[in-house]
Amino acid sequence: MSQLDLMNIVLAPVISEKSTRLADSERRFVFRVRKNATKSQIKKAVEALFEVEVATVQVLNVHGKKKRFGRHMGKRPDWKKAYIRLKPGHDIDLSVA
Repeated sequence: MSQLDLMNIVLAPVISEKSTRLADSERRFVFRVRKNATKSQIKKAVEALFEVEVATVQVLNVHGKKKRFGRHMGKRPDWKKAYIRLKPGHDIDLSVA
């Protein structure tokens, strides 16, 4: 894959209480990724973007919630998130990135 394709795989970090706790205690970071991205593509993209070494990648497909929009029922889109565990000695500072 080209460098430009790798840049488009990781969409945004997921900032929540759980993800902050995981980052502090276990060096695990959570990112929103493209729905068709594979684990190996996610690993290459994170290593290229943040210049770190990735130990493991776990992915989770998140189903969109059903919501009411006025009189009509609607659905938010499905999305995928990835839990990235870094090798010892590496860290990502999301406040700067």
